[in-house]
Amino acid sequence: MATSDYLRAFILRGKNRLLVLKTLRDGEKTQAQLHHETGLYRSHVTRTLSELKGKGLVKCLNPKDRIYKLYVLTEKGQALLKMDLGCGS
Repeated sequence: MATSDYLRAFILRGKNRLLVLKTLRDGEKTQAQLHHETGLYRSHVTRTLSELKGKGLVKCLNPKDRIYKLYVLTEKGQALLKMDLGCGS
């Protein structure tokens, strides 16, 4: 399985992953902003960001900041969103 196919399957197996990726498409966001804009529980946002960081799809711009961490899509994450994920917009 190609890397892009693997990542596509990874995203589609978790609805929260796609939701967070799509929300980050608009630019950098904090965990609190993601919580409010997606309607996900804070713990789900935290876990989803951790999963996406682990795959290199998002990154934290200020990892040493304990309170106001900003997250953005990586180039890999942007490219994945441009793929046809078979789930609409």
